[in-house]
Amino acid sequence: MTVTVAVTGAAAEAVARHVPQLVADGVAGRITTQDETLWGAAAEDEASKRLGWTEAVAVSEGLVDDILALRDELRGKGVNHIVLGGMGGSSLAPEVIANTYGVALTVLDSTDPAQVRAALEDRLASTAVVISSKSGSTVETDSQKRVYEKAFRDAGIDPTERIVVVTDPGSPLDQSARADGYRVFNADPTVGGRYSALTAFGLVPTGLAGVDIAELLDEAQAVTLELALDDERNPGLVLGAAIAGTSPLRDKLGIVSDGTHIVGFGDWVEQLIAESTGKDGTGVLPVVLDVDSYEVTAGLPDVQIVRLVANERETREVRAGEIEVSGSLGGQLLVWEYATAVAGRLLGINPFDQPDVESAKIAARGLLDARPEPVPALFTSEGVEVRTAGGLEVADETLDGAIDALLAALPENGYVSVQAYLDRPAFPGLPAIREALARRSGRPVTFGWGPRFLHSTGQFHKGGPAIGVFLQIVGAGGEDLEIPERPFTFGQLIQAQAAGDASVLADHGRPVLTLTLPDVVDGVATLRERIG
Repeated sequence: MTVTVAVTGAAAEAVARHVPQLVADGVAGRITTQDETLWGAAAEDEASKRLGWTEAVAVSEGLVDDILALRDELRGKGVNHIVLGGMGGSSLAPEVIANTYGVALTVLDSTDPAQVRAALEDRLASTAVVISSKSGSTVETDSQKRVYEKAFRDAGIDPTERIVVVTDPGSPLDQSARADGYRVFNADPTVGGRYSALTAFGLVPTGLAGVDIAELLDEAQAVTLELALDDERNPGLVLGAAIAGTSPLRDKLGIVSDGTHIVGFGDWVEQLIAESTGKDGTGVLPVVLDVDSYEVTAGLPDVQIVRLVANERETREVRAGEIEVSGSLGGQLLVWEYATAVAGRLLGINPFDQPDVESAKIAARGLLDARPEPVPALFTSEGVEVRTAGGLEVADETLDGAIDALLAALPENGYVSVQAYLDRPAFPGLPAIREALARRSGRPVTFGWGPRFLHSTGQFHKGGPAIGVFLQIVGAGGEDLEIPERPFTFGQLIQAQAAGDASVLADHGRPVLTLTLPDVVDGVATLRERIG
């Protein structure tokens, strides 16, 4: 099953305008041979260390037998529940892969104490945990590892028999894990996190959970030759030109799953494109949509719709102005990575760095160290505490008044970002407010769970065009959870992450409305009623 990309309207014009030049410049072949000069002199150093994903299939084939052997070993001991502790590229691709294959994988990409506790209390006796961190110093992943080590010890289980580590060779985590006797899989250090779907980061947790990872790699292998050829039919070139070459640039990319067998693909694409392109005041913002979402039919001039459809036959008749993509999961993972690299060239940015991600981490660490008194609420309405930052002013001191004030701050070409620092599995209906806000504002709206989105769209929010307004929903007052041998708790960590990101957004002049819910269940119900 190959990957097919079909285009119409402005996207087709972009393809006609840019792909012949991309072919003439040998871009596909140069990406494949890891030519770091493709994105300009300023990007050369980073690009020289971040193009290993082009050969991930060949490199990763050597991991398959070891992963499957460990899976069989664990199952032989009655261990059949796999938890993944990871953030960003370490968790988003595995979640898509496992869900598409219909395999159970508990993805713990949160610091919400209720969500962490629920994972700890779920089948611990038959659980193995994959701790994935490229840098080996991610605070969320370190905290997850610590709390699981304690839980296993308290249950009389040796953590070294149940925790598997995936990290870059020589990272702090690699060194400490090997010294402590943990099983370690090293990933290719020349692959950045968001491009790591087909490396150990994508394969170890999903393979242990039961995914046919050899098949996944075979799917990707099937498109590698086509992606390497400098040909106008190359799907990586076509897709890259379609999403980043429109004139004027349609800088919101609505991703609609419409018949595809791939589950949740938009969440992975969201990180890949937003973090790769959202910098230097430009970029493309993915917006994950349903088939009946407002943005799909609103005719917004800055929104490009991409439909993920069932098969090549579906792409023969493309809706006016849209892009349609079909193909296997493994094939699409690789095609979208190529397309993103092409998009970076067209936008004139470095698609392999993330210069603004660290700022929120620094702000959160500063708050954890200093422990300042919480900023007083402007007012409380219906049990919800209201705070603002970034110059946002609220005249009508009600929930509706606060939300209206945020939407009034939207520029004509802007977007709304909803960021929920809450227990994701406990509130599956909360993302419905995305649709209500889109219809209320008439503009694209993204929805992200905190802190996971900080490793995904967070780069775009701060480094991309200054056109976003931000709605934070933060839980408070629930039962906290200690992080072993750390001077802060999970509750304090997630609060610091929310406050730290709000302060950085405000420093960049972005309007922020923070709604804090002392009673999370009642507060969520109130917000859903008020917003829709």
